Amino acid sequence: MSPTPPARLWLVRHAQPLVAAGTCYGALDVPADAAATQAAARRLAQALPKRVIAHHSTLQRCELLALATQALRHDLTIHPDARLREMDFGTWEGRAWDRIGQNAIDAWTADFALHRPGGGDNLAALLARVAAALNEARQQARGGSDVVWFTHAGVARCVAWLLAHGEGRIPRADEWPVPAPAWGEWAMHDLS
Repeated sequence: MSPTPPARLWLVRHAQPLVAAGTCYGALDVPADAAATQAAARRLAQALPKRVIAHHSTLQRCELLALATQALRHDLTIHPDARLREMDFGTWEGRAWDRIGQNAIDAWTADFALHRPGGGDNLAALLARVAAALNEARQQARGGSDVVWFTHAGVARCVAWLLAHGEGRIPRADEWPVPAPAWGEWAMHDLS
């Protein structure tokens, strides 16, 4: 009898959002390109194993991909999870990055993990909520199922950071960003 492969966490990034290039968006609830969402759902539906536990960010660009995948995989049950939302940039949301101002961006990078850009989330808070979701995913995987998150680049980066460094260390600006899947793509991590 062959050993059971380790359970994995699938980090699925939403398709390209419908937002002007150069716009700051995180918690801004923008839709994703419909055709790209459908194409990503088709690829993912074929790639996912039979037993998976699926969660999605409550932002529509992730929910739409989760629903499109579920329409192709009727065995897939999806659950909303606000912990999988992208970082909230507060008053910066929807503004062009080049109109935010260099002083504001410099203040953020000077205290990268604790500064709240635009009065929104800080990276330490995002890491904490992703760590809580990751710990829950590990518990869910003990039953032998893979876990799928329909989420964002920021959450995927946090998972990569947490798996590499643990929960005790927060990154400096020069250590960020870490790699994340491209729009409509995914990365897998061992949950054992």
